[in-house]
Amino acid sequence: MSKEKLLSLEQVNFHYHTQTGFLRTENYRVFSNVTMDVYRGETLAIIGKNGVGKSTLLRLLAGILVPNSGKLTNYGASISLLSLQAGFDTQLSGIDNAYLNGMLLGATKQEITEKLPDIIAFSELGQFMYKPVKNYSAGMRARLGFSIAAVVNPDIILLDEVLGVGDSHFRKKSEAFILERIESNQTVVLVSHSSRLVTEIADRAIWIDDKTIRMQGAPDEVAA
Repeated sequence: MSKEKLLSLEQVNFHYHTQTGFLRTENYRVFSNVTMDVYRGETLAIIGKNGVGKSTLLRLLAGILVPNSGKLTNYGASISLLSLQAGFDTQLSGIDNAYLNGMLLGATKQEITEKLPDIIAFSELGQFMYKPVKNYSAGMRARLGFSIAAVVNPDIILLDEVLGVGDSHFRKKSEAFILERIESNQTVVLVSHSSRLVTEIADRAIWIDDKTIRMQGAPDEVAA
């Protein structure tokens, strides 16, 4: 039986416009001819040194960024991106962001209202849930993101180096949550610098270098 595709990138190119002078811009290329798939039930690790575009790739997969050329196909999957740099309106409270993100994942306002006590309980943020996210620490943002994903249950969870964030108690809690989702065949795509984590939990790994995918395959081979 063939594996079910949830996302596909075909010959994707992406660049940023950078200001180099007065009324002058240049294109900074991040990716060239990237082709990859994400399958239902797999745990896919994205590895590579700092600055190669791992976080940008997750934003492309999430639909936050649009390729300059090539094709990105989402086969109807709901996606939650857990990142310290993206995914929240920092002017809104944690509660408002729970509604916003939950509805983006396909939940109704009524469903989120019913699940809100569970979201607050999982986050352990208490009254901070009613404060603007701009006042949150990195660990608090990670708590909010994990709590929404834990309760709303998207088809795909994208993790942008958030497993090592927060105090030891919540790190263990978030890792346990991800391991539980992996065991239940949740689709997880993670960026991590931990070779141990990649080889222990990933089914497949992709190595990004020099603006393209250099290697993909078994984690112990790609991360070696």
